[in-house]
Amino acid sequence: MADHERIVCESAALVEGGRGMRFDVPGQDRVVPCFAIRFDGEVVAYVNSCPHRGTELDWQHGEFFDESGLYLICATHGAAFDPASGECVSGPCAGERLFRIGIREEHGRVVLESDTGAAQSS
Repeated sequence: MADHERIVCESAALVEGGRGMRFDVPGQDRVVPCFAIRFDGEVVAYVNSCPHRGTELDWQHGEFFDESGLYLICATHGAAFDPASGECVSGPCAGERLFRIGIREEHGRVVLESDTGAAQSS
């Protein structure tokens, strides 16, 4: 792991279709709120901002999934997102996507990749 990479959490903290891990990424002029989840065996991360209104998705701290654990849900207006791709599959932002963040699992930890692109998002 390079010195400029950051540990987000332990891999075990992310359970399939369960609670997500919130974290911040420094942007050019502000801190960008992000989150990581596990879906279909993979860890993925997105900027925590709905493309419709720019509000954070989680309805409670770290709660991003619907009851089935199959979709990410925007707490503000109920848009549903495919966890694997970030694409909005229903709601007012259908066809738009969440902004994906570079992340990987390494040695039992979830690591933020050094060039995430979060500074250019939103």
